[in-house]
Amino acid sequence: MEILTAVIIVSVIGLIAGLGLAIASKVMAVPVDEKAEEIQEVLPGANCGACGFSGCSGYAAALSQGKTTDTGLCAPGGAEVSEAVAKITGLAAGSVTPMAAVVLCQGNKHNTDTKLNYMGVKSCTMANQLFGGPKDCIYGCIGFGDCVEVCPYEAIHICDGVARINPLACRACKMCIKTCPKGLIELMPLHEAKAAVLCNNHEKGAVARKQCKAACIGCMRCVKACEYDAVKVENFCAKVDFEKCIGCGKCHEVCPVKCIDVIEPGKKITAAEVKAK
Repeated sequence: MEILTAVIIVSVIGLIAGLGLAIASKVMAVPVDEKAEEIQEVLPGANCGACGFSGCSGYAAALSQGKTTDTGLCAPGGAEVSEAVAKITGLAAGSVTPMAAVVLCQGNKHNTDTKLNYMGVKSCTMANQLFGGPKDCIYGCIGFGDCVEVCPYEAIHICDGVARINPLACRACKMCIKTCPKGLIELMPLHEAKAAVLCNNHEKGAVARKQCKAACIGCMRCVKACEYDAVKVENFCAKVDFEKCIGCGKCHEVCPVKCIDVIEPGKKITAAEVKAK
């Protein structure tokens, strides 16, 4: 009898709880945004945040609710996704300039030495906390591959101690840019030739050259040679404004250490060449 009573009590409690949950699900139900769900289905699902929102769901919700009318914010999806989103929302398809990430560093094993034998976790972020990493140049690529780990498209490889990006596989999601503790990775137009300073060393010329053979020495020759005011030297290191640069190559010609290169990511290196390295 006691067992039967216990079973009845538990059953009644379960029934009451079930009814309570059923009522709560109706009262507290959140309306489903069907348009946002439809938009999210055509997005690539990388959840990289390159659009400026909290992943694909955030961007889809913003489009559906009218918080943005720009259908071209999804860099990984490109023009194809922009057009698909435009059809769903009735908005105009936004233009998407194909971009690819580039590592602005030449601090490989031939150009820079190591100042310590690092025995810790093979992570750029962790190693950076110990005297800026094991290499002599504290501004360059550490080469432990944090960017490789976060890249959802397998576009990054470590070549001779420096990260290199295959532009044919890169989708400009910015995950590597957010991860690099040195801030060495930037996006460049995929099919436009632009000059890029492959160095981030901010020491004076003599010191920078001791740290890396390919370091910028801040000599200002590139600044004087550029007719478009696209090159500036800040903190002893040259920097190119990609919007002003036309890729004429004059800065490359006058650079005494050849740390400036004219790059067209779409043609600079092929997938086969990346794997071969």
